[in-house]
Amino acid sequence: ILIHGPEKLQILCRSRNTKHVLESWSEDGGKSWSPLVDTTLPNPNSGIDAVTLADGRHLVVYNHTPRGRSPLNLAISHDGKHWQAALVLENQPGEYSYPAIIQSSDGKVHITYTWKRQRIKHVVVDPQKLVAKDFEDGTWPSDE
Repeated sequence: ILIHGPEKLQILCRSRNTKHVLESWSEDGGKSWSPLVDTTLPNPNSGIDAVTLADGRHLVVYNHTPRGRSPLNLAISHDGKHWQAALVLENQPGEYSYPAIIQSSDGKVHITYTWKRQRIKHVVVDPQKLVAKDFEDGTWPSDE
């Protein structure tokens, strides 16, 4: 659940009925929710997780693809509606799944996920060093 104010909340979730991350909004602290709708973020019905940072920005970790479990990506948003590419965590062949994300008291972001169905990987990210890039027609921007 992403926090946008005292009463305004957003959920992001996966769905087997669509090839995108879904969202719903609450304006009353979670007592009622809007219908689920597609975001612009592709997703193959794989696990996602999101966090609201102490500075108010939002991060979501997910597979930015309509099928498969690679790549594993981190996107960033100031408002929960307009997402930008922030970091590629994994892009080699394999399965990268079931991510979890938190921000620790030192401001760092900790991400864990299943790495190639063999082990759990832990990555630490400094959110102040993330460089946001616009998506290119829904695709992840190149590193160039």
